[in-house]
Amino acid sequence: MDFPQPLTRGRLKQRYKRFFADVELEDGGEVTAHCPNPGAMLGLNAPGQACWLSRSDDPKRKLAHTLELVEAEGAPTVVNTLLPNRLVAEALAADAIPELAGYAVHRREVKYGAASRVDFLLTGPDRPPAWVEVKGVTLHRGAGPAEWPDCVSARGARHMAELGEMGRLGDRAVVLFVILRADCDRFSVARDLDPAFAAAFDRVCAQGVEPLAYACEVSAERIAIGRRI
Repeated sequence: MDFPQPLTRGRLKQRYKRFFADVELEDGGEVTAHCPNPGAMLGLNAPGQACWLSRSDDPKRKLAHTLELVEAEGAPTVVNTLLPNRLVAEALAADAIPELAGYAVHRREVKYGAASRVDFLLTGPDRPPAWVEVKGVTLHRGAGPAEWPDCVSARGARHMAELGEMGRLGDRAVVLFVILRADCDRFSVARDLDPAFAAAFDRVCAQGVEPLAYACEVSAERIAIGRRI
């Protein structure tokens, strides 16, 4: 996935009210950008961190700029939570995820469970449907693995239960962790940050839900799903 226009580099001054970020640009100017990430952004919200912004000329937008990347430990990290599903859609279309290759139809946001929508439903002849939940991973604590979640996620635990039910009915059920940075070669559930999600994850994986983790290639010009870790 290429960014349609060059990103603007700056320094994060503050991220606040979840969806706002004040950024000092390299030319000395300052803008308030939309922060499309409702999570904790642990390790990615400190004043002074390098960051990159996209800009929209849509006159209907209240904020022209969007926070796309924040540099952590020298690694540009995707913070826009809208991008992981776009990356996965692109990778599925190119059969770039071998474990999910060969399905003829890729449907997005399909209703399932009590009140949820699965990120992708893959179907094709002579194989069971595959229900795929995508989780964008940004957390990396020191020399440890990439981790998800970075805060308590009741929604994530619910998704695990719903995937488990799809598996119980005889379909494939997959949770795909997309590591939105290039400096990680391992992945783990952040058990200390959300024990309830960890318990739900362990339970449904024991019942047949398939966990996958893929790292990304990330730069200010392009993002793409890369290798499995």
